[in-house]
Amino acid sequence: MTAILTDPRERTRFLRFLVVGSIGLVVDLSTFFLLSRILHVLPLLAQAVSFTLAVISNFIWNRHWTYPDSRTKAMSSQLFQFFMVNVIGLAIRTPIFSALEMPFRNLIAFVLPPNPYITPAFFGDYLSLGVAVVVVMMWNFFINRYWTYNDVK
Repeated sequence: MTAILTDPRERTRFLRFLVVGSIGLVVDLSTFFLLSRILHVLPLLAQAVSFTLAVISNFIWNRHWTYPDSRTKAMSSQLFQFFMVNVIGLAIRTPIFSALEMPFRNLIAFVLPPNPYITPAFFGDYLSLGVAVVVVMMWNFFINRYWTYNDVK
């Protein structure tokens, strides 16, 4: 964490990682919306699929933009490491999402007046997903930086 504050290169990498993560978040949330709200896939399954598509997007962007100087490892090796970090991230994210989904739905139902467009389920699901995404983002950055992309100075 200190390196991000003191080293301009690490700070740039972290900021790029955040931009890539934001792109991944758009992929994640839009896929989640399509699957859960349009196609009526169960939210727990929808978030796993949307997460997987976001991981693919994030790997491509990180490999080519965040860590362009990481070329001593084969792409297949990095993809495997990136995938493993993200599978663990999914294992962290899924119980967080699952644990927060109903409490957030109930909280929103209590606080928000009835609205046909922004239901407690809709808002509660996205709030749960948002919390889980932030937690996993921190995990992903640090583990990927020091394992997947450890060939970068």
